[in-house]
Amino acid sequence: MAEYAFLTTWLLESPRQPVWEAIHDQARWPSWWRGVEEASEVRAGDELGRGSVSRMVWKSLLPYRVSFEVTTTRIEYPTLMEGQAVGELEGVGRWRLYEQDGVTAVLYEWNVRTTKAWMNLMAPLLRPVFEWNHDWVMRRGGEGISQLLGCRLLAID
Repeated sequence: MAEYAFLTTWLLESPRQPVWEAIHDQARWPSWWRGVEEASEVRAGDELGRGSVSRMVWKSLLPYRVSFEVTTTRIEYPTLMEGQAVGELEGVGRWRLYEQDGVTAVLYEWNVRTTKAWMNLMAPLLRPVFEWNHDWVMRRGGEGISQLLGCRLLAID
């Protein structure tokens, strides 16, 4: 399996609370995050969402979709959300939110491996394309959440 480690940062001119709520409410992602085709709850978790399972389907400009399920494993309101992915991508995703002076920094770590045979076979050649694809999707997320919240996206990396 090919392994990938991504780190994305969104810097939003917004208090942390509305950013947290938008990210925590995965079921609404398709309404504001271009590239998310499906984010449906398969199983509910506890009152904070720990233990919930969501089915995710992502599509970018490239001609393929990636689907997987994410089990929420950790929530530390309002600073940390973490989940374990299984399916066509397997690994850990972690959201961290920091606020200072009305600006929220969102850091997303995505440490995954691909499970599709063709992706693993082509990884040595297509790794830069897969990385570009991830960056494209995350850029759309930063743009989408800033539009949803009516705030400026100060930076994305």
